[in-house]
Amino acid sequence: QVQLVESGGGLVQAGGSLRLSCAASGRTFSNYHMGWFRQAPGKEREFVGTITRSGAITYYADSVKGRFTISRDNAKNTVYLQMNSLKPEDTAVYYCAADQSVRLRTTSYDYDYWGQGTQVTVSS
Repeated sequence: QVQLVESGGGLVQAGGSLRLSCAASGRTFSNYHMGWFRQAPGKEREFVGTITRSGAITYYADSVKGRFTISRDNAKNTVYLQMNSLKPEDTAVYYCAADQSVRLRTTSYDYDYWGQGTQVTVSS
């Protein structure tokens, strides 16, 4: 089992920045690819980005590419989501997730463990 706890959400004006953190405990953090997803009210959960076990490779949804950056610190068992140039349409609950498969995944059902989510609200 891997336990994940997100933090760092809040209210920010459009154009602003936030940094989300996801702290992991349980099994060896570096064994897992990590992903970020988000879910807005009335919408399905959508992929934001993912990072490999070592942190060497990242992949992002087109909607956030160039604005969001995922990084990880395996020594601290933490993955981060730096969000810049935020837009009102980025408003959602943001979740981190852990995937123990070999390949990077972009669909939520491929991920094995999930955090409880943190709310991000971007005002116009």
